[in-house]
Amino acid sequence: MVEVPFNSEVNVRCAASLTAAADKFSPLPVACCNWPEAYSYVPEMNLRMFHTGSHLVLDYTVREACTAARVREDLGEVWTDSCCEFFLQPEGKGNYYNIEATCIGRILIGYRPGREGAVHAPKGLLDKVLRYPSLGTEPFEEKAGDNHWRLTLAIPVAALFAHKLTTFSGLTGRFNCYKCGDNLLMPHYISLAPIATPAPDFHRPEYFIDIKFE
Repeated sequence: MVEVPFNSEVNVRCAASLTAAADKFSPLPVACCNWPEAYSYVPEMNLRMFHTGSHLVLDYTVREACTAARVREDLGEVWTDSCCEFFLQPEGKGNYYNIEATCIGRILIGYRPGREGAVHAPKGLLDKVLRYPSLGTEPFEEKAGDNHWRLTLAIPVAALFAHKLTTFSGLTGRFNCYKCGDNLLMPHYISLAPIATPAPDFHRPEYFIDIKFE
């Protein structure tokens, strides 16, 4: 069980306030290399998270050898860039949300039964997701090196658009978190909780783990 702490004192419109709050929580390492024979490279990634009632704050810190941000628009193929992903199944049953964001904050949110059949969040809702990428917001071609970056997202409860929730407080469910980069020089597919499939597949809620919002 992963518990998401409650913090009502932060300013979700201030990056420094969010990162300072996130730094007080223990990181969750996203480090499961589920397909080592085909994809042995494992970048360093940690997730810190908390909620304010109205917003879920996801704070990703990454160190990797290759970083790209080619996708220019929300709802694009964000998984082909340096991408962090958070999948949440409210109440631990039924469809789940996939919240995927690149290192410069291009985002995709879907509600789906599996890999196929997604309903995507409308642009007006995506625009309400607050994004604070340390690399800025301008697209760039792949950069090789000892790359460090941080991405902080403040996701309003309205982003769970199929559930009509008014607060994250008390919510339970199941989730997993991932880091990928399909089109990088060193492609990778790592997860927080392990996945036992023969090939990379993040859309497998049977491998989600329990989560509870304080």
